Amino acid sequence: MCGGYDAQAINCLAGYYSQGMYGLRQDHAKALQLQRRAAELECGDAYHNIGVSYHLGDGVEREMKKAVYYYELAAMRGNVAARHFLGMFEDNSDNMERALKHYMIAVEHGCSESLKEVQDFYSKGIVSKDIYVKALRSYQKYLNEVKSSQRDAAATAREDCKYID
Repeated sequence: MCGGYDAQAINCLAGYYSQGMYGLRQDHAKALQLQRRAAELECGDAYHNIGVSYHLGDGVEREMKKAVYYYELAAMRGNVAARHFLGMFEDNSDNMERALKHYMIAVEHGCSESLKEVQDFYSKGIVSKDIYVKALRSYQKYLNEVKSSQRDAAATAREDCKYID
């Protein structure tokens, strides 16, 4: 999520530089510069992308502490992927309670990967059936909220097209 159209456009352009798309040469430094500008405009997605850069070492030295910092900023601005990554970091650090909190927030916002992590916690006996059921209900509630008749009709039309030669 971004604070406005300018922030979204800047973050999108950063992605094009990062990937070398649409005739732009791949330039991680330029991408990071643009992502920082979008982040200044309160773009949570830009904070997430900066975190990814530090996480993977794309155009910067790999620094997990900085990656987590930027993921936290992104998560506070509603970026669900960043929230999921924070859960993974906590999980890998054996902070299961904190990991679960991150995963549950991400599940509430439709992150199926976080739901899989909660399911894994349940199968390992880390969380109770009640918590797993709560995660399932939260995910279903999200799916119901984003459901629309137009989207369902489009999905049906796509299914019908699969059988056309």
